[in-house]
Amino acid sequence: MSAAPAAFAALFRPYTLRSVTVPNRVWMAAMCQYSAEPAGPAAGVATEWHFAHYAARATGGTGLIVQEATAVSPEGRISPYDLGIWNDTQVEALRRITAFLKAQGTVPGIQIAHAGRKASTDRPWKGGRPVGAEAHGWQPGAPSAVPFAEGHPVPHALTVEEIRTITGEFAAATRRALAAGYEVVEIHGAHGYLIGEFLSPHSNRRTDAYGGSFENRTRFALEVVEAVRAEWPEDLPLFFRISATDWLEQDGWTADDTVELAGLLQSRGVDLLDVSTGGLAPGVTIPLGPGYQVPFAARVKAETSLPVAAVGLITEPEQAEKILANGEADAVLLGRELLRDPFWARRAAAELGAEIRTPDQYRRAW
Repeated sequence: MSAAPAAFAALFRPYTLRSVTVPNRVWMAAMCQYSAEPAGPAAGVATEWHFAHYAARATGGTGLIVQEATAVSPEGRISPYDLGIWNDTQVEALRRITAFLKAQGTVPGIQIAHAGRKASTDRPWKGGRPVGAEAHGWQPGAPSAVPFAEGHPVPHALTVEEIRTITGEFAAATRRALAAGYEVVEIHGAHGYLIGEFLSPHSNRRTDAYGGSFENRTRFALEVVEAVRAEWPEDLPLFFRISATDWLEQDGWTADDTVELAGLLQSRGVDLLDVSTGGLAPGVTIPLGPGYQVPFAARVKAETSLPVAAVGLITEPEQAEKILANGEADAVLLGRELLRDPFWARRAAAELGAEIRTPDQYRRAW
């Protein structure tokens, strides 16, 4: 990676967290592909689709790829077709992907996750509705017996013993992530999945040590962070993805809560907060527009010392550059835009007058 001109340095300036240096600030957000086998020995195992999908974004110049939500247990999948990291067969398939990403100069990251009450659904292009045992489904577990939406099953309210088991599954997934070759682990605490369900009073109606007060509702998240950090090498960075607001008028998680939690996460070894929003409750009003979630990342950055990445309708190179140059975030995470254009980073470098590493096989085109 060559240094970019001073006028457009931010987006293509390397960024170091602990011992890992990411070659630029164009990062890929975790986006599920729903393309693994749903059952049998190949359940949750990465396929040729996954390899081709991530390889394309790496050759396209993306600095860091955060692999889609990868379940810490079979019951933690959003759908039966999700990737998993609960066994060694899954690790072997993932190792091929991380090796290729590293060979292209891309840092491989993985988002480890548990879907909670939003688990056991069909693939989005099949409608995304809950599925039962006849379609490889199961009964979801959650902080409380409160369904996600009308037509969704009432989840099983997790016992304290079950909560501790899941925490252990996050720790085991972390060990496997290291064995698979990842250099960044991101804990999924956003979008209304299990950790986010514990955080929000809208979904967490518990009356024990895991519900009620802010301290109690954040307990599970912090215990997971501590368990993951204990397994993840000291020289490798740990991310946490948060929904900074539920977009609910009352009884929801708020931006104030996010700022308070950020400090607690940092004190337990989190190196960067990946700031998204929403996903906990259906039917909420979200003011969609270019960069609509960036202000939430900017607030965390302004009010804490925890680095942040911004996401949400970031589509244009100059838009991304401005976010970084204005100090609103330390990196940008692109989602759907990288589905549309795997070579977005290369196009951005050309538009901004920066240089970017190019595979020898593609040099004739640049």
